[in-house]
Amino acid sequence: MMSSLGGSEKMPTIFFCIVLFLVASVSSASLKVGFYKSSCPSAEMIVRKAVNKAVSKNPGLAAGLIRMHFHDCFVRGCDGSVLLDSTPGNPSEKESPVNNPSLRGFEVIDEAKAEIEAQCPQIVSCADVLAFAARDSAYKVGGINYAVPSGRRDGRVSLKDEPTLHLPPPFFNAKQLEENFARKGLSLDEMVTLSGAHSIGVSHCSSFSNRLYSFNATHPQDPSMDPEFARYLKTKCPPSSNTGSDPTVPLEVQTPNRLDSKYYKDLKNHRGLLTSDQTLFDSPSTKRMVKNNARYGANWGNKYASAMVRMGAIDVLTGINGEIRKHCRVVNYR
Repeated sequence: MMSSLGGSEKMPTIFFCIVLFLVASVSSASLKVGFYKSSCPSAEMIVRKAVNKAVSKNPGLAAGLIRMHFHDCFVRGCDGSVLLDSTPGNPSEKESPVNNPSLRGFEVIDEAKAEIEAQCPQIVSCADVLAFAARDSAYKVGGINYAVPSGRRDGRVSLKDEPTLHLPPPFFNAKQLEENFARKGLSLDEMVTLSGAHSIGVSHCSSFSNRLYSFNATHPQDPSMDPEFARYLKTKCPPSSNTGSDPTVPLEVQTPNRLDSKYYKDLKNHRGLLTSDQTLFDSPSTKRMVKNNARYGANWGNKYASAMVRMGAIDVLTGINGEIRKHCRVVNYR
């Protein structure tokens, strides 16, 4: 694409990339691994204990906590705004159709934060608790462990309308996904890598039912979907006119509670559930990445860890910005 641009157009593009890199680097540099080593040394262990307990009882919470961190970081940066409850006249991000009723795991964050507050009052941010919980979830269900740079502070604003403006919908194609992630400073390969989190968790039928019943004027069923897989999905997701419910199905059927690279193998077999999943294999710009992730699972795990650290540094509040909430659901009174 760059080769088609004239010389006069290259400079702004290069300049923008440099600025984007510098901004991302500054955000990353302001966070630090072991930030609470002296001020609250037990913080990360408390979070891991809470996550392990919750996920042992309900494995689906691992996907919920990873998704919650993603939804937090893509809206106002990783500032814990997704955790805030609505207040009279001010519906929060939780009320967005992107998050309600599908986002889950808030009680895990609440439990970890309460225990941390008992030991280290107003030291550890809710945004950091969520970042730790996402890492611990990946370790619990996928064996993927990584050091989480911390020192985030909590935001004081959460608006219902913002998630739909920033989070990619399930019908996005690869180009739209690339642009969405680029706006947050993440690369094409990081987008494909982070999409692998869809190897766990569930999706409501309404997020992909158009691929089964109303794809386009020529094909009611998406011709890119494996026919056997489509038949299976139709048994789980009857036409919406027949029922008022919106059932869920696993995003990845083979190992739905294991964070692994089988997601990419499903895409190769045309068994991606969402349009935004299958497009990664169907698009020339990302097809090779999908193949490599399917073939080299351990390498994907390493890339996933790095991409999560990068995502966790998006537009963070540090220093004197923001606050350290006492309770993750409400801002501190001033």
